[in-house]
Amino acid sequence: MKKKNNKITISKLFIVIFFGSFLMAIIKLSYVALSNKVDGINLTEFASNRNTAKKTLYAPRGNIYDINGDLIASNANSYTLIAFLSSSRTKDPKNPQHVVDKERTAEALAEVLDMDYDYVLGRLNVEGAYQVEFGTKGRNISENKKQEIDALALPGISFMEGSKRYYKQSKMASYIVGYAKSDEDGQMVGEMGIEKYYNDILQGTNGYTEYQRDAYGYQMGEPYVIEPVSGSDVYLTLDSGIQLILEDAVHTLEENNHFSWFTFSVMDAKTGAIVGSASSPNFNPNTLEGLTNYVNPLVGYTYEPGSTMKIFSWLAAMENGVYDGSEEFMSGSVKVQGATIRDFNNSGWGLINYDTGFAYSSNVGATYLAKKIGAQKLTEFYKSLGFGSKTGIELPGEESGIIRMNYESELATAAFGQGITTTPIQTLQALSIIANNGVMLKPYIVDKIVNEKGETTYKGERVELGQKVSEESIAKIKELMYDVVYHGVSGDIWQCNNVTLIGKTGTAQIASSHGGYLTGAGNYIRSFAGIFPNENPRYIFYVSAKQIDGGAAAVAKVVTKAVESIANYANVMDTPSEIDKSQIITIENLKNKTIEEVKTNLEEKGLEPVILGSGDIITNQFPMVDSKILKGGKVFLVTNKNDYIMPDIKNFSSSEIISFCNLIGLKYKFNGYGKVESFNIEVGEVIDLEKTLEITLNST
Repeated sequence: MKKKNNKITISKLFIVIFFGSFLMAIIKLSYVALSNKVDGINLTEFASNRNTAKKTLYAPRGNIYDINGDLIASNANSYTLIAFLSSSRTKDPKNPQHVVDKERTAEALAEVLDMDYDYVLGRLNVEGAYQVEFGTKGRNISENKKQEIDALALPGISFMEGSKRYYKQSKMASYIVGYAKSDEDGQMVGEMGIEKYYNDILQGTNGYTEYQRDAYGYQMGEPYVIEPVSGSDVYLTLDSGIQLILEDAVHTLEENNHFSWFTFSVMDAKTGAIVGSASSPNFNPNTLEGLTNYVNPLVGYTYEPGSTMKIFSWLAAMENGVYDGSEEFMSGSVKVQGATIRDFNNSGWGLINYDTGFAYSSNVGATYLAKKIGAQKLTEFYKSLGFGSKTGIELPGEESGIIRMNYESELATAAFGQGITTTPIQTLQALSIIANNGVMLKPYIVDKIVNEKGETTYKGERVELGQKVSEESIAKIKELMYDVVYHGVSGDIWQCNNVTLIGKTGTAQIASSHGGYLTGAGNYIRSFAGIFPNENPRYIFYVSAKQIDGGAAAVAKVVTKAVESIANYANVMDTPSEIDKSQIITIENLKNKTIEEVKTNLEEKGLEPVILGSGDIITNQFPMVDSKILKGGKVFLVTNKNDYIMPDIKNFSSSEIISFCNLIGLKYKFNGYGKVESFNIEVGEVIDLEKTLEITLNST
């Protein structure tokens, strides 16, 4: 009987355990049914991630063009080199899919990619790795370099395809254009310049593809796709022809002089459009070689401008009714609050009037005028021209500068550009009043933005910021700026051969980080603010150089040459009164005339005809009708047969090449700076207009 009771007890225990487990299972299932979290795991997200796959479709980034539609920045295929090391990839020993001969592979890759052999071999010997990459030199590989590696037929070597930003003209306007690079997610992001300022517009809108997958990860059914919207194209106001001339000037100065930095920017006097801006140092946005400073000189360099500010302090005196150009003062030195302000030659020029004081760049004259104007009015006038404020141009990193005149000494120095700070773009904006009878223009650098449908969504245009100065004062300051160049103490170095240039020089001391100013012959910022042609201004430019060993003469040498090239390129030449007029030739209408008669006529005048085509009648010409050209200049003549024969263009300037190519519709690409040294089309060969003329320039 006792054995039977034990069996009954054990049976009851099993029943209790069974029903207890069942009850717990019911409770667990109820919890799962009522809650989307179990053991800290979100079941909804878990199921979604397991069954749904989503992939971003990156929108193609928009291109950047110049004002003429010449490509500056675009997208290009790029590749990342990978090496498969695991033998598990190889199924057929006769067709290996992993690296077999590591030494041979390392040697071949090191040579093609200019990498260290030991480094490459070390990557190929990473123990236990299924695949490896090769650092920075193994990324962003071009299509040509990929094909070169493919031709080696190295087992186990492959590529991951991607996209990179390509800058066609390399260093050209690098601080204006900036650069873009891919982030960790593969999204192209602008880091500097236009690429950064208009990143969202250039970037477009990404799409995505979404699909269901089974337990093995395979796609089930048709995917759901949202197509990306391509980024818009941005057209800059930069003119590649003018930009190349500026780059040539910068390069020439680099070759012949030492300096800390140099800037050279040109603005359309009638619209406010920035047509060129070059600087040194600069960098290659394709490789970032040379990039040591992220500050754009045009908008981000702030410094004491020096005597170019006398343009505006003299105007302030005129506008406030305290200017009499014939009034005389003793030059040389003047005491202000115990300090002595001196003219740049220390001794001055004796008793001179204020008109002469401007031409001679007298600091003493500026000081006397500043006292007459007063700190409040001079401050207000400077600020009315935009000094001390951002211009709002479409570039990141713009600085405001500082206009401060709390003491009489600060008032005096501000009149000749010391003790205050400005930026190049502010100076260009302020100079626009001189070319527009007192009306100030807002500078801009974007001509238009065009979306993927070809619709223009934005158009840059002339924006007037108000009448800042009377026409009478403008007429007077233009006379004074003319005298600087043609009658000043050192203005002759700024005279050009084919256009009348007016302007004002600047020599500013450099503030020391320890207080006061740096000493020594080279510790200055040399600058020049110029406008040309004088009678009907077309361009405004501002140039500045810090600590240049050749002084103002070195800057003037490259700048005047550039101005002459721009005047020729843009057909805005005139005849300065000081130049021998017998050297200036006005071009007449040559169209519909015979090559024979025109060629003889031009040669008799001392000009060099360049004949394009084998026809006998002229259908087009450059320079155009009524243009002025110096003896020895080239005249391009297009004939009525377009079998263009390649002329010998050796020693042509970049502006002459641009004129030549534009006339016949030939694409061109420059390498280097200066005059033509070599080119890829044989002299005497019939030009194939589908080709690109590649020119190597040399400044020596």
